[in-house]
Amino acid sequence: MSTKLSIIIPAYNEEKRITQTLKEFLSYLKGKINFEILVVVNGCTDNTVGVVSQIAKKNKEIKYVDIGKVASKGAAVIEGFKIADAELIGFVDADLATGPDAFYDLVKNIEDYDGVIASRWIKGAKMEHKQPITRIIAGRTFNLMVNLFFNLKVKDTQCGAKLFKKNAIKTILPSMGKTTGWAFDVNLLYAIKRNGFKIQEIPTEWNEPGGSHLKLKTIFEMFLSIVRLRLIYSPFKFIVTLYNKVKNVI
Repeated sequence: MSTKLSIIIPAYNEEKRITQTLKEFLSYLKGKINFEILVVVNGCTDNTVGVVSQIAKKNKEIKYVDIGKVASKGAAVIEGFKIADAELIGFVDADLATGPDAFYDLVKNIEDYDGVIASRWIKGAKMEHKQPITRIIAGRTFNLMVNLFFNLKVKDTQCGAKLFKKNAIKTILPSMGKTTGWAFDVNLLYAIKRNGFKIQEIPTEWNEPGGSHLKLKTIFEMFLSIVRLRLIYSPFKFIVTLYNKVKNVI
């Protein structure tokens, strides 16, 4: 039987949380769908690889790959896209912010769409922990810029749970390049749009651990990443190319 669903979990220093995450996904999904979970370990300095390898020995649904010292969620997801070969290919964060039931909602709602993404900012969404006001303001402003620059018409580009049909992922993969960081999700959704694929955004249940705060440096990096991406898809791409050359020289 061919694999119906591949779930990519990027894992950076997740030795303390990955066991619970994998156990919950395994328990929930078994008997519902033919699936695999691909853990892409990236840039870890802890024993994430060791923990995942032990779980994989006991569960055939678990696979993993270590892409080395590349501390980037985007790079990990792209590597997972290259490896996954199921009918449906998605990714989810390792922290259980999106539980297996919430992720399975994506599977149930993909229907005739090419992709379905979880959203924390549309009617029906539930958030277990209230985010700090600075995070809310930064996130909403970021989303406003994204829609202004790329006209995605998406309320929440950054939610860490997305699912796509194989054809859509394999079609856009060559154009994803090395754009990672805060711009990764935006670049992914923009590539989907530019290739004429249809996306549905659905409300989700979000259980991110509390106490998360954005630093001023992070906020600056968020907005800079979107400006850079917009330049890449414009006649002014040479500015980014020139900047990279100067940066490498320095």
